[in-house]
Amino acid sequence: MSRPDRELSWVAEGQARFEQAVMELDDLSGPSRLPGWTRGHVVTHVARNAEALSRLLTWARTGIETPMYPSAQARDTDIEAGAARPQAEQLDDLRRTGAAFAATAQQLSAEHWAATVGTRHGPVRARSVPWARVRELWLHLVDLGVDVGAGVQIDAMPADIATVLVRDLADWMHTRVAARIELRSPDSGPVSFGPVSAVPVRVSGTVQQLAGWLTSRCVGAQLRAPTGLPALPPWI
Repeated sequence: MSRPDRELSWVAEGQARFEQAVMELDDLSGPSRLPGWTRGHVVTHVARNAEALSRLLTWARTGIETPMYPSAQARDTDIEAGAARPQAEQLDDLRRTGAAFAATAQQLSAEHWAATVGTRHGPVRARSVPWARVRELWLHLVDLGVDVGAGVQIDAMPADIATVLVRDLADWMHTRVAARIELRSPDSGPVSFGPVSAVPVRVSGTVQQLAGWLTSRCVGAQLRAPTGLPALPPWI
């Protein structure tokens, strides 16, 4: 199995953009777009996620089982404990853990990337871990919920990343929706999911807006759906 260079480059790009957004913030104590979380919670979570995914890469490299978190409670406790830290401390933490993830990824061989590791959603190939980090960085950039430029809006997500995200979400939702849904975008080919039906529900728009709607980062106001937007299951 080859090294996921494309996804690792997306991680590097997302890490830099997230760090820049945090540097531009005046206050991390304000509310984020995630219910019950401040911006400090989001930043702390992104840093702890880098550590957690690094553990999965270490597992793949060494063969020693190393879960992402000791427990769900430990994960939540760590996020809560770090959320109120000063901005400079948060930024240092974010940079350090992001750099450690990148360094850990450099240590894996093709054989390591093919190894199976465990997540709370089930076993995955190590090769999928960088993509999980890509999603965390770009979506939580939107969750910061601050007006520091287009970088915190879903439209700032690169089209190639948004295209893969839409297809990823369609696969996940395939057995979780009641009707056939067909997504159309000028940026990519059509994507369909859900049970086969005579007349699919068609939704069209930019690939970024489709990704935002599928992940509940936007309500879909800029999408076109002649019969109305269908209900979607909550995504992780």
